[in-house]
Amino acid sequence: ISARRFSFTPGEITVKKGQPVVLVLKSMDTTHGLRIRDLGIDVKIKAGETMEVKFTPNAVGDFVGHCSVFCGSGHGSMAITVHVVA
Repeated sequence: ISARRFSFTPGEITVKKGQPVVLVLKSMDTTHGLRIRDLGIDVKIKAGETMEVKFTPNAVGDFVGHCSVFCGSGHGSMAITVHVVA
């Protein structure tokens, strides 16, 4: 997943309940964060760096994550949706 002002690419991903997931996050321009409270994700990614985030979703649903580090005027619209399916 690439993070850059003011979006995550891709903006949506689908994973399976109960199966371990590894997200590979890369910040393309400045420090960004990714917080998805219901999935226990809260990380910061420094400019130009890559980070792996491991989690196992235990509930079906749509979970919206947001950039948790202020990155400019479009920060509030920087989101990603994780669809967890059975």
